[in-house]
Parts: sequence; structure tokens; C-alpha cells
Amino acid sequence: MTNIQADVEAIGRIDAVTSILEVICRTTGMGFAAVARVTDDKWVACAVRDEIKFGLEPGGELVLETTICNEIRQHHNPVVIDHVAHDELFANHHTPAMYGFQSYISIPITLKNGNFFGTLCAIDPNPALLNNAKTIGMFNLFADLISFHLDAADKLAITESQLLEEKKTSELRDQFIAILGHDLRNPVGAVLNVAQMLLRMPLDDRIKRLANILQDSSYRMKALIENILDFARGRLGEGIVLERNANEPIEKILSQVIIELGIIWPDKTIEAWFDLNSAVDCDGKRIAQLLSNLLGNALTHGKKDEPVKVEAFCQNNEFIISVTNAGKQIPDAIRDRLFQPFYRGEVTPKQQGLGLGLSIAAEIARAHDGTLGVDSGKQETKFTFKMPLSKG
Repeated sequence: MTNIQADVEAIGRIDAVTSILEVICRTTGMGFAAVARVTDDKWVACAVRDEIKFGLEPGGELVLETTICNEIRQHHNPVVIDHVAHDELFANHHTPAMYGFQSYISIPITLKNGNFFGTLCAIDPNPALLNNAKTIGMFNLFADLISFHLDAADKLAITESQLLEEKKTSELRDQFIAILGHDLRNPVGAVLNVAQMLLRMPLDDRIKRLANILQDSSYRMKALIENILDFARGRLGEGIVLERNANEPIEKILSQVIIELGIIWPDKTIEAWFDLNSAVDCDGKRIAQLLSNLLGNALTHGKKDEPVKVEAFCQNNEFIISVTNAGKQIPDAIRDRLFQPFYRGEVTPKQQGLGLGLSIAAEIARAHDGTLGVDSGKQETKFTFKMPLSKG
């Protein structure tokens, strides 16, 4: 539905329109010039220069059917009349007779999207020399200028709306990250601590089994929250932030990850081999998260009766971690999308998660100026992380 008042206000905000109408009157000698909004049922003056007391002001209306602009709305062509009394087409036209003018010019204003907005027009009770290239060219130039300003105003309004929406999104993002970082992570940590304390106590089999379930679920929730938090930071905030240390106890860090996941997957075998004879300049917490995501993925998708192999070593000035599991080959179509967020490939009913683990692992690899790749054959699948031993 057309908002006429908004269109009138839009023309009113174009400072150049006042000067345009003044130049028209001074150049042509005509006493009335206007920018008109013309729709299927209305003719409304948006801006007016009236030196002949025609009686219209911005917002004023004429009956559409009494105007020549109504005809221009239909054929989108200019109408130029030097002297109505001598014009074959308009000498007996009802509009000049009704409004008492002898000279008339009206040029369509077409928006950049191709829609008809209205007209830039002028009238006078006396004849005027209008039907020439100089005058028509001037009107066309001014009509295009008005169209340009209207288009710019629309784009500005859209941009302002988008900025407002971005501001709201930013506020929601900050709240989201705060909830994940504190309101959810802390209670989950408390539940995990309680489960671990219970497992240190003498318990009957039933309570011990429940405590293990509690610990298992807490680990999963903790990992899920960390991945969502990193995804939110990476895509909506500052990205993966590293706290690098050239002397990280990397073997101890990786061993702890393997121990923790071994507790969660007591029925799976994890075989680890380390050859770390060089210092690794990295963020140990992030490397632990990367291994946790890769190892958790391997334990989830690997064959139950085959071990998952973890290797970490330094070679050719690179730090390398690989995680290998036996199982079905990953199809090329799935492999190409494995590191995309929320992509989980072929998911069985018992498999859980949002599909962020590999995506976050890839982000951590990039933050370390490293790479994360996958090789998958008929017998096994191997994920390999490589990064320079020293920064830069």
C-alpha cells in the first residue's frame, strides 16, 4: 500500500528540490512549479513554488482525473505545451480550461527500480518557450536528480534499519556468550565436580553406575558448551583467541585429554604414541580442545572392537597430531563438508551433537597458522593437524 505522506516527507527532505523549483521558474519564466506524487488514484503535491497564487501547498491534492499527469502516469512520456490555444492536442483539453494555464511542461520521475513516482511539472497562465532541447534537457536532469535522491534516501533508510538490527543482534550475541560462558558452564562444572567426588567414594553398583552416567553427561555438556561458545565468538565476535606459551607441557596436556575421554568411553581402546622432542609454541588449552574434538569424533564413528590411535610428534619443524579410527570410508561428498559448522554427515540415531566439533577444531588449527585435514580409505580414517613449532 502506497504511503503518500511518507513520499511527501521524502521529497521534503531533499534540500535540492527547493533550488530546482526556483531555477525552473527563473529559467522558463513560469509562475508555478511542483514535484507531484502521482498514483493510481491520487495527485498530491510534494513540493511547490507558487508565484501565481495557484493555491497549492505541499500535501495539497488535485483530483487525479483532472490532471494531465494522470495521462503521463499511463504512458510515461513527457508533455510539453508552449501555448495551449495553439496546440492541436490540448487546445480543447479539459485540464487547461479548468486550471487556466496556457504553458505547461511535465516530465515523469522514474525511480531507479523502474517504478513511476510522479512528475516534475510547471504551469503558467501565459505562453512560454518550453518545447526545446535545452528546457526539456534541464527538466530531465532535474527529474533524474530527484530520482537519485529518493533512491539514496531509501538505501540510507535500509542501511539504518540494518544497523539497528545489527545493534540488536550484537546485544543478543553478547548476552548469548555471557549465558554460555557463565550461566551454563559454571553449573555444568559443578555437576561434573560432584560426579567425580561421588566416584571417589565407596558406592554400591547402582549408585556408581548413576554417578558414571552423570560424569559422562557432564563431560558431553561441557564440550558442547565450549564448542557453541567458540562458534559464537568465531562467527559473531572476536574469533578464536589464543594464549600461546612456548613451553607448554604438551605431552601432559594431550595425555589428560586421552584419560578423560577414556573415562567417558570405557568400552573403547585408545592407543597413544608420543615423540615430542621439541618445544611447541601453542595454546595448550586450545590444542587440548582440538584433540578432544578429534578423538571424540573418532570414538563416536570408529568400529567398537578396533582401537583409536593417537599420535603426536615433532618433525621437520612441525608439530603434528593424528587421530585414526577403523571404520567405513567417508564419501567424498561428505568429506568436503566435514569442517563446515552444523554439518554432521551420516548420523545414526544414537549419535548426538550439533556438528560443531570438527569446525571448531579447524578454526583452532587456523588460529595456530596450521592445517587440519582428513584422509579416509576403506579400512580407516585419519585426521591430521599440523602447525609450525614456533610462531611466525
